[in-house]
Amino acid sequence: MSTLKEDALKYHSKGRPGKIEVVPTKPTNTKRDLSLAYSPGVAEPCLAIAENINDVYKYTAKGNLVAVISNGTAVLGLGDIGPEASKPVMEGKGVLFKIFADIDVFDIEVNTKDTEEFIRTVKAISPTFGGINLEDIKAPECFEIEQRLKEELDIPIMHDDQHGTAIITGAGLINALELADKKISDIRVVFNGAGASAMSCAKIFLSLGVKKEHLIMCDSKGVIRADSPNLDSTKQFFATSQNLTTLTDAMSGADVFVGLSKGNVVNQNMVRSMAANPIVFALANPDPEIPYDEAIASRPDIIMATGRSDHPNQVNNVLGFPYIFRGALDVRATKINEEMKLAAVYALANLTKEPVPEIVSLAYNEKHISFSRNYIIPKPLDPRLITTVSPAVAKAAMESGVAKNHITDWDAYHNELLERLGKESNFIRVLGSKARKNPKRVVFAEADNYKILRAAQIVKDEGIAIPILLGNKEKINALIDENKIDLGDVTIIDPIEDSTTRARYGEVFYNKRQRKGITIYEATKLMRDRNHFAPMMVELGEADAMISGLTKNYPSTIKPALQILGKEEGINKVAGMYVMLSNKGTLFFSDTTVNQKPDVNDIVDITKLTYDAVKKFNITPSIALLSYSNFGSADGDTPIKMQRARKILKEKYPDMIVDGDIQSNMALNQKLLKENFPFSELCNNPVNTLIFPNLSSGNITYKLLQETGGAEAIGPVLLGLKKSAHILQLGSSVREIVNMVIIAVVDAQSKERN
Repeated sequence: MSTLKEDALKYHSKGRPGKIEVVPTKPTNTKRDLSLAYSPGVAEPCLAIAENINDVYKYTAKGNLVAVISNGTAVLGLGDIGPEASKPVMEGKGVLFKIFADIDVFDIEVNTKDTEEFIRTVKAISPTFGGINLEDIKAPECFEIEQRLKEELDIPIMHDDQHGTAIITGAGLINALELADKKISDIRVVFNGAGASAMSCAKIFLSLGVKKEHLIMCDSKGVIRADSPNLDSTKQFFATSQNLTTLTDAMSGADVFVGLSKGNVVNQNMVRSMAANPIVFALANPDPEIPYDEAIASRPDIIMATGRSDHPNQVNNVLGFPYIFRGALDVRATKINEEMKLAAVYALANLTKEPVPEIVSLAYNEKHISFSRNYIIPKPLDPRLITTVSPAVAKAAMESGVAKNHITDWDAYHNELLERLGKESNFIRVLGSKARKNPKRVVFAEADNYKILRAAQIVKDEGIAIPILLGNKEKINALIDENKIDLGDVTIIDPIEDSTTRARYGEVFYNKRQRKGITIYEATKLMRDRNHFAPMMVELGEADAMISGLTKNYPSTIKPALQILGKEEGINKVAGMYVMLSNKGTLFFSDTTVNQKPDVNDIVDITKLTYDAVKKFNITPSIALLSYSNFGSADGDTPIKMQRARKILKEKYPDMIVDGDIQSNMALNQKLLKENFPFSELCNNPVNTLIFPNLSSGNITYKLLQETGGAEAIGPVLLGLKKSAHILQLGSSVREIVNMVIIAVVDAQSKERN
C-alpha cells in the first residue's frame, strides 16, 4: 500500500470516521434547555413557520445550510464509482464550504442514475436547505438536472463542476487579454474537452464577449463540426462549419486554448502555432494538457494557467463556490443566475489588480505579488475573497430581482463576513504554503521513533522540509521497513558512530563553554547525545532547524540548544510561545514553557519577543497582560507587575497595542470590555496575544484549552534563539510534529533573511 493511500485511509478512519459532524448551536445542558430545544418548546417555532413559511429562515438553520448532492456518476477523475464511493468527496466539499465561507453542509448521495428520479428526490428534500450544490454528476444528464431544478425550485442551485471552473477561468481570461492587449470580440478560442465544465466555460466566454463563430470545441474525436454525426443538443450548439478536423488544425492561429480534457494532448509545436501572446489554460488534473515547463519553454510571450497549485495562476474552484453561495444565501436568492455568476467573474478579475496583502505574499513566499502574467487570478488563500466575491454576488442578486432579503448596510455586512472568516483559522495553511516555497533542512533528534519518521515523510512528500534523521541507522531503517515509510535517500546520521564529526563538534562546544567548567573530553563526549549533536548541526550551518522533545523532558532538551545556539543579539531572555488555533481564531500564548517567575523586566522582554514573533507571521499583535485583576481592581504583586510592565512597554514602544492588567475573559470579550473599560485601547483591537504573569498560569491555561476547549496547540515556539530550534510537547501527535516543522521552517526562513 502506498504511503499516500495509507495516510488517506487513516485520515478518514481514525477516531470518529469521516470528516464532518453535527454540533448543537444552542445550550443543551439543563432540563429547561432540552424543553426549549425539543418538546414542548419546539412547538412554538413550528406554529410560527406554519403561519408564515418564511419564518423557517428565522427559527431554523435553513438559511445557512447547503446540500451537496451527487449520484456518484462522475467523481473527480474516478468516473462512475457510485453514490457510496462519492461520499468522501462530498464530505470534503462540505469542509471547504465551512472553512472558507462558514456555510454548513449536509452531503447527500442519491442512489439513482435516472434523471427524473434524481430531480424528484432533490425537489422532495429541498425544504431542508437554503441552497443546493450539485456535484460530480455526468454529462449530459447534469445539464437537464440543473436546468429543471432551477426552474422548479426557489432556492439557489449550482452545479459547481460546470460553473465553478467557468467563473474562475472567465476572470483569468479578462485579465490575460488585458495583459496581451487583445479585444475579447476579436479573439479565436479553442476548447479541448466537451464535458460539463467545458460547456459552461464556453457559455461564460460568450457572455463576456467572445463571438460564437470564433469558438472551436473539440472532443476525443477532434473538432466538433456541424456535419459530425450523432451530436447531442449541447454539442450541436457549439458545432462549427469551419474546415477544421483536428486539435492541431484548430490551435493554429488561435489566441486562447482551454483544456478540460486529459494530460499531454498538446505539444510545443501546437503552442508555437498559436497567435502572438497566446493564452493557454491547461486545466486537466493532475497532468495538464501540456506540462507547464514545456509550455513556458515553447515561447516567451505565453500566458499560462493550470489546475495545479505548484504553478502560477491556479484555476481552483475554491475561489468561487464558497463565496458565491455565501452571497446568495445572505440575500436569500431564489436562484444563482447569469448576472450573479458574471458578478463573481468581474469581482475576481478586479481583485487581482488590487494591491495584494502581505499575508498573501507570506503564504506564497513571494516578496511582491502584483498583476502580471504570473498573477491573473487571485490566490486561493487570499482572505479578501469572501469580502469581495460574496458582496458582488449579493448585489447582483438584488439588482436582478432574485433576492428576497436586501442588504442596506454594506459596511456591517463586510464586518459580518470578516467575523465568519475568523471562526476557522487560516494560520497553518498560510504558513504551510510559505514553508513549501523555500523548504529548509530540518534535523530530527529523535528519529528512532515511528511518529517522528512518519512526520518526516509527510514534510518531505509535501515539500515542507528536507529531513535529516539522527539515531541508530539499523533501528531507524528497521522502523522504516516495518511501517512501510518511504523516505527515499534521506540522510541518516548516527552520532555515536561518527567519531570524526563528534570530535569537530566537541571542539566548537568546548570553545563556547571552556570557561563554564567543561573540558574538551566532556565536550566531545556530550556530542554522543543527539540533543547536543542536533543544535551543533544548526549552529555550523549543516542544518537550518532542529526538532526534538518528543520523548525527553523539556529542560534536558532546551538546555543544550541554549548553550550551543545562544540568544539573539540584544535579547535578555528566551521564552516559549504556543499558537492556539481556537474558535476565536488564532491566539498566541506566552510565556508558557521557560520562565517560571518573571519579574517586571522579564515580562517586558517576553512581551517584546512575542510581539516580534507574531509580527513575523504578518499578524498585528494586540496584547493583553493577564492577571486576576482588571486595571487595578484587586491588590497584589501580580497586578502591579503587569501594570508596571505595560507602562514600560508604552514608553519604549508607543505604537505597540498592549494593555493590562486584565483578566482573560475581559480581554477576549470585546462587548464586556467596551461596557466596563471603554478607555482601553484593546476595545477597538481584538486581543490575539496573551502574556501570562508566570509559567504556571500560562502552562495550565494552554493545556486546559487544548484538552477541554477544542483548541489545537502548536508549540512551544522558542523565542529569542539565534537560530531555529523547537521543542515538541512530550508525546506529540504526528500532526502536531508536522505543524511544528512548518513553524521551524518559517522561523529558519526569517532568520536566514535577517
